Amino acid sequence: MPGVSAVGGLVAAPLETSRATAFAAMFKALGDPVRLRLLSMIASAPAGEICVCDLSGAFHLTGPTISHHLRILREAGLVDSDRRGTWVYYRAVPATLILLAGLLHTPA
Repeated sequence: MPGVSAVGGLVAAPLETSRATAFAAMFKALGDPVRLRLLSMIASAPAGEICVCDLSGAFHLTGPTISHHLRILREAGLVDSDRRGTWVYYRAVPATLILLAGLLHTPA
């Protein structure tokens, strides 16, 4: 996520408004249990990516609802996707996950 840094995390200094806004969008995307599960399934996929066809079966939701949740994750910068024929493949964005981890990291 360009322009967003988590250097030092929350305990280093108060967040600037722009950084807080960017991080809040990520956390808001993860605030839904379906989206959190989707991200977990995508991030833990053995090949580093997973087809939407493999995600949909894990939920009792319609295809458009799954697509809506995936769009929110994509707009928050948490996942990226590629269309291959009729299917879309999703993968986590490691840099964004590292930013979130860095923000929450507290020195021991």
